[in-house]
Amino acid sequence: MGEPHFHWYLPTSGDGREVIGALQSSGVVGTASAHRAPSLDYLTLVAKTAEQLGFEAVLTPTGTWCADAWITTAALIPQTSRLKFLVAFRPGLITPTLAAQQAATFAQLSGGRVALNVVTGGDAEEQARFGDRLSKTERYARTDEFLQVIRKAWTGQPSDFSGEYYDVTGAMVLPAPSPVPEVFFGGASDAAREVAAKNVDTYLTWTEPPAAVGELIDDLCIRAEKYDRKLTFGIRAHVITRDTHEQAWAEARNLLSRMDPAIIELARARLAQGESEGQRRQLELNADRDNLEVYPGLWAGYGLVRPGAGTALVGSHTEVADLIEQYRAVGVDHFVLSGQPHIEEAYWFGEGVLPLINRR
Repeated sequence: MGEPHFHWYLPTSGDGREVIGALQSSGVVGTASAHRAPSLDYLTLVAKTAEQLGFEAVLTPTGTWCADAWITTAALIPQTSRLKFLVAFRPGLITPTLAAQQAATFAQLSGGRVALNVVTGGDAEEQARFGDRLSKTERYARTDEFLQVIRKAWTGQPSDFSGEYYDVTGAMVLPAPSPVPEVFFGGASDAAREVAAKNVDTYLTWTEPPAAVGELIDDLCIRAEKYDRKLTFGIRAHVITRDTHEQAWAEARNLLSRMDPAIIELARARLAQGESEGQRRQLELNADRDNLEVYPGLWAGYGLVRPGAGTALVGSHTEVADLIEQYRAVGVDHFVLSGQPHIEEAYWFGEGVLPLINRR
């Protein structure tokens, strides 16, 4: 079990005191629920808060409903000094050599404060918005080639690659980044796991009960051994932590009470149409709305209205720290966390849970 790494989240589609999708139809006013636009000033506050509290990096998402991750994080380089940026991007929308160059440039300008979160994409409709018509199987095959080209380009030596999706000659990046940016990657399907085993540094999964995460990690370790590689592992989760158990769960109930049932039905129907195996597994966790605590301290309420990570670690600071230790025991080293709103919840976790983890 290696050293734990704690990361926060940059809400580039906006922030607030509600789970995404709750406000639009609630009609509730005077409840401190105003939407916070993702302006540079606000995102700077989130980044500075994460840095001050000791988080290692912030994950910046990618997709239709959020600001471009490269441009946003580049704007935050001079606003921070130690914080790293875990930049999410979709392979195939730009060439791998250009992606390698962008990451190397970012590393040079930031003093090495960049890592990549490779998002192959599990929604054909979303991919089509960006002109990508490949099937899910083809997208993962392309990602495999994409990462091979990037790895070779980062060596600083000219390299050739000829595959089904890319044919490059003399690909390289000068100066070569040192250290080479870490590559994070997620995907629960068989094809995704093979891509991870062959190419990435850290496999990142949406949070399920510890035993299920442990099974996933064991499978990835076996696959990586075939390529004589070892991976590190991380989970992506929300967090609701307070001074007492009762206060934390009261907040979870408050979030749930303000979710419009019509929005829940619409979101679940939409999410069920996607191709993502990980999303399917998240939907299974919140299928029983009367029993959203799917494991002690693990609440699946977020996934009722929100795509992607649908679970939250909920409890007192000690309880959340204990749950984190359970994930550490099955092989998780990286914890990419978020909460509503992202400044306030960062303080609850940074001042309540991180000191307990550090003492342990």
